[in-house]
Amino acid sequence: MRVYVPLTLSGLAEAHRVGELGDGPLVAYAVTPTLREWYLSDDIEELEYAALNRAALASLRLLAADPAAARRRVVVAADVPDGAAAVDPDRGLDPAALGEVRVAGPLPMAKAAAVHVDSADAETDVSAAAEALAAADGGDDDAQFVVDGAEDHELLWYATQELPNLV
Repeated sequence: MRVYVPLTLSGLAEAHRVGELGDGPLVAYAVTPTLREWYLSDDIEELEYAALNRAALASLRLLAADPAAARRRVVVAADVPDGAAAVDPDRGLDPAALGEVRVAGPLPMAKAAAVHVDSADAETDVSAAAEALAAADGGDDDAQFVVDGAEDHELLWYATQELPNLV
């Protein structure tokens, strides 16, 4: 199963340094039954892209909680055994948790298939979105517009061999 783990650049650097993505359980995103139902598609590439975008939003939440972090969203795509990721039954129907799974950890970086990171030109919009996130969550339409501005930036794809240059 492919999972998408939200991080920050400093979190990615730490994962690269220690060789794993935390001790677990880790919050990640994947193609879950509720994500399939919500997205109304049978195209696995579209569904995985939706899961990647959910993880990018979770990365934005990590940035909002850490003002010192570089203002670039980071998502690690990793392959785990099917039984290693499970939907939290208490959050399964929560719209904010679409595609959310818990991965029993630790998750070795050797399982990473790719890393997705914002380009440097997205930093201004990502920074503004991180600052506006709480207001957007509270229903502020103007703040939601700012958050959506960050989502307009596509995450760049990096091979795992490129990690030393990213961190």
